Amino acid sequence: MEQFEDIRRDHRDGMTIRALARKHRVHRRTVRYAIAQAEPPARKVTARESPVTGRWEPLVRSWLVADLDAPRKQRHTARRVWQRLLEEHDARVSESAVRLLVARLKREVGLSRVEAMVPQTHPPGAEAEVDFGEFYAVLAGEMTKLWMFVMRCSYSGKAVHFAYANQAQESFLDGHVRAFAALGGVPGLIRYDNLKPAVIRVLLGRERFEHPRFITMRSHYGYESFYCIPGKDGAHEKGGVEGEIGRFRRRHMVPVPHVGSMAALDAALSAADARDDQRYIDGRRNRIGQDFAVEAALLIPLPERPFRAVAELSCRVDAKARICVRQSYYSVPARFVGGRVRVELGARTVTALDGTTVIARHPRSLHKRSEDLVLDHYLEVLVRKPGALPGSTALATARANGTFTATHQRCWDAARSALGDAGGTRALIGALLLYRSMPAADVDAGIAAATRAGMFHPDVVTIEARAHATGTTAPTPVPIPQHATPAARATRALPDLTGYDHLLNGATP
Repeated sequence: MEQFEDIRRDHRDGMTIRALARKHRVHRRTVRYAIAQAEPPARKVTARESPVTGRWEPLVRSWLVADLDAPRKQRHTARRVWQRLLEEHDARVSESAVRLLVARLKREVGLSRVEAMVPQTHPPGAEAEVDFGEFYAVLAGEMTKLWMFVMRCSYSGKAVHFAYANQAQESFLDGHVRAFAALGGVPGLIRYDNLKPAVIRVLLGRERFEHPRFITMRSHYGYESFYCIPGKDGAHEKGGVEGEIGRFRRRHMVPVPHVGSMAALDAALSAADARDDQRYIDGRRNRIGQDFAVEAALLIPLPERPFRAVAELSCRVDAKARICVRQSYYSVPARFVGGRVRVELGARTVTALDGTTVIARHPRSLHKRSEDLVLDHYLEVLVRKPGALPGSTALATARANGTFTATHQRCWDAARSALGDAGGTRALIGALLLYRSMPAADVDAGIAAATRAGMFHPDVVTIEARAHATGTTAPTPVPIPQHATPAARATRALPDLTGYDHLLNGATP
């Protein structure tokens, strides 16, 4: 380009064609072309045959044409074409050359098509998109696979994220309830792919046979749903949430988060959502939080009560006082053994009920075949079978989660030493039963005081617990020596009852 400019400048100064050709060391035809027009001619590309892949082109083309009628996931890749050429035809050709050939032939035969897209504009509050995304977190020291429920508003780009142990319907519905509460309203339309919690069967076109629970939830909040084309062909129809899942995972989950519980993970995700409100989306002048402030005022108002995102089940109680829910076991009071109880299965909790009375509530397990047993549920059985307590799974669980403390262990050891294994264990169980009717702090203080006094009867623990609750001082119990003779027991001093005079205050003579 610069050379043509120099030739034209010298020609305007009066130089001849021969002089210009000599000065710029080009042919006179080039000088004449430069004088005629300022832009050089396009470089001619010589058509050459491919010496290596050319002979294989008809064969590869026939394979790709046959792929038009083959299942999508069983079509030739470039690597498979290269492998067949080596194995079946002993071809001496590199994989990179075959990749270039296959890419060109796929475009020619129609296997590789780029679909045209139409840009969309979303009014405020009109639309949102929902999907699940997979991620990993170190939960209580264990690498755990989890799922992230994401709802993204199409206008502002505001997104909320919640972690779940699965993609079950309980998690799907609970994610909606929490997302609507976090947004402060409901978008007019939500786009979905064909998630099983919402869609039982895909029909023709956009028609779907939907799950009744999903229909009830949608009716409760008063929004409309839109289903994308099944498979990858419909991924672009909710591209906002698809991209949001990847962005959030790269931005906030690298390195892998280490948390102690699901509640701590939820707090971390909520904090990340708050930080993202200050983010700019490419091509927009406002921050996400600024645009969402406009959108929030146009959302459908929330109903008076949130939707109850639980599944109703009926479970049989086995001989070990357990119910099996989604292949995990949870304990209930032993008096229900052999019967059936009603279960409300939520995304995070499992609640067992006898009629309308809650008899047990457990955090939902993250793993299949796990056991979540509560020691209190087995106390009535252990009174009759005290020898089963030391090796019981419920006791091991209580020790692991801190419910069975060092104070309980000291009381148990002292009681067994004084009363024998069976008697000491029954005395401990009697003290543990007090937790059902008294505050835990008072019972803890009562057990500690009774242990110091060497008196392990549950009535003593009750007296000490009530004294701790009222802030008074209970009379110090006087223990009877374990090996005292009957004469010594008969000559034992009478107990001092002055500490109980307060009970007579206000009494009617």
